[in-house]
Amino acid sequence: MSDKFEIEEVDAVAPPPKARVEDVVQTFERKKDYLAGFLAQKPQADPAGAPGGEVYEAIIAALKDIYDPEIPVNIYDLGLIYGVEVTDDGHAAVTMSLTTPHCPVAESMPAEVELRVGSVPGVGHAEVNLVWDPPWDPQKMSDDAKLELGML
Repeated sequence: MSDKFEIEEVDAVAPPPKARVEDVVQTFERKKDYLAGFLAQKPQADPAGAPGGEVYEAIIAALKDIYDPEIPVNIYDLGLIYGVEVTDDGHAAVTMSLTTPHCPVAESMPAEVELRVGSVPGVGHAEVNLVWDPPWDPQKMSDDAKLELGML
């Protein structure tokens, strides 16, 4: 079995045709931008009782107006407030501690916190839960409080 090849000699080869945009018959539709819906959304207001919400921030401001009688720092920056929860129906629960269980204001401070939080517009009922675990320590203070007390 023998293979024969034909050989043809040419002087030149015709150049291939150039691609033209007009020659394309298929058109592509731009895909929908996946961010378009996200970017079109309007900012939603924080719920009143959530951090950043109007009632929550008003409660924090009220707590920052209460000062420890022995230390010239408010109880929020002192780190005595462990948590603030506000329900949709205006029930505010504050979890707090004191510097020591033998603190001279152990009886009056929770009552003052309850009174001040209860007077915030939008709060229907205020409740204060005094806890000792975890115990308070100076590391719970904000940097502002540490600076005020010369600890920074």
